[in-house]
Amino acid sequence: MLGVYGGTFNPVHYGHLRTAFEVKEFFRLHEIRLIPCRIPAHREAPAVSAELRLQLLQLAIAGLQGWIADRREIDRPGPSYMVDTLASLHDEFPEQSIVLFMGADAFEGIETWHRWADLFLFAHVVVMTRPGYKTGMLSSKLASKITDDADRLRCTRGGTLYFHDVTPLAISSSKIRRLIAAGCDPKFLMPDAVIQAIYQHNLYQQTGP
Repeated sequence: MLGVYGGTFNPVHYGHLRTAFEVKEFFRLHEIRLIPCRIPAHREAPAVSAELRLQLLQLAIAGLQGWIADRREIDRPGPSYMVDTLASLHDEFPEQSIVLFMGADAFEGIETWHRWADLFLFAHVVVMTRPGYKTGMLSSKLASKITDDADRLRCTRGGTLYFHDVTPLAISSSKIRRLIAAGCDPKFLMPDAVIQAIYQHNLYQQTGP
């Protein structure tokens, strides 16, 4: 079973890493692929290059078995559409169930995504939620895909929607960027190796996306 966790990772932090760890353990994933996007489709492009964001991600997960920093969106030209990423993984791993993980904020806008309905052709979608999270009104297309049986995700290659509580950590990349730009120390918000690389490359020293 293969997990997919995408985002800008601008920069990666313990909020990303803890949620990735929890879903990897709960769903007994063979591996989890953290995939930094090259050109976000729904937000301003980060000022820090995709290659540098990938390097920070590689430092953050170095030595962790079953964790992969996947560069396929960086190498693909044009906007980083998740449906294209899932399609490529679906072809590359024909025997694997694929699970796409996303936060509740991202899920609430999922129907604005490029070819969003086709995501379910290639993967299951797991929404990582805070305890007590309640879904709003869902379209019939989404509501029909909901399951509360986690084992079902292992038995089929895609097509279902599952909500899973994770430990809420009030950490965000934007807050970290502001801290660094203000000259504050982001220690304990991200791995030390990532912090060292940020200062080595003089990243996030000024406010920006």
